[in-house]
Amino acid sequence: MIKRYDLIDTKVCEAGEGKPGRIVVYINPDEAEKKSLIDDYKLDEHTLNSTFDPDEISRLEFEPDHVAMIFKRPKNYSSKDHFMFKVASLGLYLFQDRLIVLLNDDIQMFSGKTFARCASLLDVSLRLIAWVIFHFMEHLKVINMITDSLEHKINTSMENKHLLNLFTLEKSLVYYLAAINSNMMLINKIKNSAAKLGMTPENGELLDDILIENTQCMRQAEIYSNILASMMDARASIISNNINVLMKTLNIITIGIMVPTLVVSIFSMNVLLPLNKDHPAMFWVIISLCIASTVAFFAFWKRRSDRQFHARG
Repeated sequence: MIKRYDLIDTKVCEAGEGKPGRIVVYINPDEAEKKSLIDDYKLDEHTLNSTFDPDEISRLEFEPDHVAMIFKRPKNYSSKDHFMFKVASLGLYLFQDRLIVLLNDDIQMFSGKTFARCASLLDVSLRLIAWVIFHFMEHLKVINMITDSLEHKINTSMENKHLLNLFTLEKSLVYYLAAINSNMMLINKIKNSAAKLGMTPENGELLDDILIENTQCMRQAEIYSNILASMMDARASIISNNINVLMKTLNIITIGIMVPTLVVSIFSMNVLLPLNKDHPAMFWVIISLCIASTVAFFAFWKRRSDRQFHARG
C-alpha cells in the first residue's frame, strides 16, 4: 500500500490524485514494491529488510544519494496482544527532493501540531522522530493506567492471571526501554552529523528538543519499570496472604463442624451410655450438647485470637 503526501505552505498534506508527491509512505510493501524501491531508488536491500525487522536497532547510514534512518516505534496495541506492548521499526530514506517512509502497518501520520510547520523534508524527518517519542509517552501512560487497575484486582483477588498480566507489562517496559535507548543513540548520531545533513539553526533547536523529550521518555519508562519490578514480590505476597486467610477461615469452619459431629457420633455408638436413649427428650439433649460445644469452641477461638492480637500489639 502506498500513500503520497506533499509539503504545501509548511504543512504535510495528501497529494492530489495522479501527483507523485514528495513524501511517499510504503505500508507493508510486497515483493514487487520492494524490488521497485531497490531498482528505482537504489535502496540497499539489507537496510530495506532491516526496516521491517522488529529486533533491528536504530541506526543512521549515509548512502551516495540519500540518508537512511531506522528507528524504533511502539506498535499499535490491540486486545489480541494480551497486555503485551510490542515494538516495531520505521525507516526514513531522505533524498534531495523526496522522503520515503517505510513501515509494516498502517498508522495515522502527519497529523496534529507536530507537523504544523515543516520547512523541509529534513524537518519532516525530525518531526517524525518527535512524533514517535510522543507515541511512546502515550503508551507509557496507558501502561501505567493498566498497572493501577491490575494492582487493585490483585489486592482483591487470588487469581494468578492478573499477576501474569503484570509480568507481561513488565516485559513490555523492558522492550520499550531498549527501543527508547536505541533511539537515543540515533538522535545523538544525527546531532553529531548536523553539518553533513545540512541542518539549519531551527533544525538544531528542534533536535535539542527531541533529545530532551526522549530523555524524559526514557526516564519515565525506567521509573515505571523499576516500580513494577520492585513491587512484584509484594503483590505475590498479597496473593499468598489472601490464600492463607481463606485457608484459616475454612479450617475454623471445618473444626466448628467437627465438634457437634463428635457429640452426635458418641451418642451413635452401640455401647452402654450414661443417658437413656429411649428417653423422649433425648434428641433435644443431644442437639443442646451440639450447640453448646460449638458455642464453646468459637468462644475459645475468639479468646485465643484476642490474646494473640494484644501480644502482637
